[in-house]
Amino acid sequence: MSEVRYTDQHEWIRLEGEEATVGITKYAAESLGDVVFVELPASGKAVTAGGTVTSANSALEKEPSKVNEDPEGEGWFFKLKLSDKSEFAKLMDKDAYAKFVDSL
Repeated sequence: MSEVRYTDQHEWIRLEGEEATVGITKYAAESLGDVVFVELPASGKAVTAGGTVTSANSALEKEPSKVNEDPEGEGWFFKLKLSDKSEFAKLMDKDAYAKFVDSL
């Protein structure tokens, strides 16, 4: 079973077992407008999301528009192994994120 949490930087993180998938929210994608370029982190790179990148969505290099079309699905950016799963629990759940967006 997977669980999704959100950051105040409009990123979503879906945890499935030991691996987390990271992307930007629909709100962020709409705010950015048409995405025409995506720079992805390399595997093995430590990221501020609190883990190490295990893979990146190379499909975005050829079709960055997937970020706009399906930001919380096929438009994901990278997967990572979390260094501290307890940090994941501190992120906003769907309802808290919706309230956060409404307050903007």
